[in-house]
Amino acid sequence: MKLVETIPVGNVLGECVLWDERTSSLWWTDIEGRRLHRFDWNDRALHTYATPERLTAFGLVEGRDQLIAAFDCGLALFDPQTGTKGPCLKPEGLVAGTRMNDGRVDRQGRFWVGSMMEAESAAATGRLYCVASGRIETRERGIGIANGLGFSPDSRWCYFADSRQGVIWRYGFDAATGQLGSREVFARSQGGAVPDGAAVDGEGYVWSAQWGGGAVVRYAPDGRTDRVLEIPVLLPSCVAFGGPDLTMLCVTSARQGAGEAQTGAGNLFVYNAPVRGLPESRFKIDGWPGTAAPRR
Repeated sequence: MKLVETIPVGNVLGECVLWDERTSSLWWTDIEGRRLHRFDWNDRALHTYATPERLTAFGLVEGRDQLIAAFDCGLALFDPQTGTKGPCLKPEGLVAGTRMNDGRVDRQGRFWVGSMMEAESAAATGRLYCVASGRIETRERGIGIANGLGFSPDSRWCYFADSRQGVIWRYGFDAATGQLGSREVFARSQGGAVPDGAAVDGEGYVWSAQWGGGAVVRYAPDGRTDRVLEIPVLLPSCVAFGGPDLTMLCVTSARQGAGEAQTGAGNLFVYNAPVRGLPESRFKIDGWPGTAAPRR
C-alpha cells in the first residue's frame, strides 16, 4: 500500500473519519481541538468548523444535512454550516469523569456510540449505546474506552473494542432488532498498542488503527492478522474508506501525549487500498424528539 496524500491538519486528537458519497467529501473531528473538518475530494479544499463542545463521534443523517453527533452533553443533531446544535439527549450513565467516544451508524440506520473513562485510574463504567426511534438504550456495560465499532457486510456480526483492555470483541448481531448476541474475543493488540477506530471492508475484513503502535492492522474474518500497514506517526486513531470508488484508506492521527514531538503527528494520511470499502450508512431520524419527517 502506498501513501498518496497527507492532509496537514495537525489535529490534537483526530477521530471518527468517514466518507460522504453524496458530497464526495471526507469528514473527521478533532475532539480536543473542538473542530470538525470536511475535505472536498474534487476541489481539494479543506473546510473547518468550530464545534460548541468536544465532538467525539458523528454519523450522516438520512435526508438531511445535519449530523447525529456525540458531544460532551450527550447526543444532538448538529448542522456544521450554521453551527446550530439541537437539544441534547443525555444517555443514562454519562456522569462526571466519563465522556462519549467512538460511534457508527449500522446498516439499518441506528447510531451506536460508546463512552469512556477520562482518568486512566477510574473504574471501567463506560457503556455502549444504541440510538434508534428517539431512544437511547444501553447495550453493554463495564467499558474502559469504547472504540472500533463496525458491522460485517451481511450485518451478522458487530465488532467493538475496549482500548483499555486491548481487545476487539465480536458479537452476534440481530439486524432486525439491533440486539447483541454472545460475545467472543476477536483479536488482541500486540506490542503495547491498543485498538482504536476501525472500518470493515467489502470482503468482511476489519481494519483497526493501533494507537501507540504506529500501524493499522487488517484482521481476517476469523481474527487472524492479514496485513500490517505502518503509519509514519505513533498515534493513528481511526480509519475509513474514501474516494469515489472507496479504494482509499484514510487514517486520522493525534499529536497529544506521546505524539506531540513527532513530525506529522495529527495529520490525516491517505493510502491506496487493495480492496474496496463499504458505503457509510445514514441515521434514520424518525422518532427523534422535535423533528419532522426528513426531506427526501
